[in-house]
Amino acid sequence: MSIKSDKWIRRMAEQHGMIEPFSPELVRKINGQKIVSYGTSSYGYDIRCADEFRVFTNINSTIVDPKAFDPQSFVEVSGKGYCVIPPNSFALARTVEYFRIPRSVLTVCLGKSTYARCGIIVNVTPFEPEWEGYVTLEFSNTTPLPAKIYAGEGCAQVLFFQGDEPCETSYKDRNGKYQGQHGVTLPRA
Repeated sequence: MSIKSDKWIRRMAEQHGMIEPFSPELVRKINGQKIVSYGTSSYGYDIRCADEFRVFTNINSTIVDPKAFDPQSFVEVSGKGYCVIPPNSFALARTVEYFRIPRSVLTVCLGKSTYARCGIIVNVTPFEPEWEGYVTLEFSNTTPLPAKIYAGEGCAQVLFFQGDEPCETSYKDRNGKYQGQHGVTLPRA
């Protein structure tokens, strides 16, 4: 298994539609203003957060159960260009980018240091071989203060690992429950 470089990422995105929309370079400014960077880096791709959030709330005093998740545990927030996460809480969001992962590739996604240094943890599970869709992101605010997440800017880096041979059974072959997801996707049993 090997980690893939910027050259490989560009080729896969441009020739096979692996990432759409795709930024071949690392973008650090928009209209002259500094942003949290996104786009192709040396050995990865920095993804952006869309302006579509679900902020966790305990207003219904429900139990968090991954097998029977109550969708009313979230409040929808969109159209502001940012999201404020309450102290010691979390929000779900989705990427701007749509991914189509090749059969011989597995990704690992790590939060960007800009957010980590503010006590904001970005959690994303691996993108399995032949998974496709918008990525659902989880932002945990570990601080005792409200935390701000910016839409349209970088939030995490995806690292691509290619196996020595394609896997025997892919996510698509298993009819994975999050295949082709659009929007912020809540837990499914």
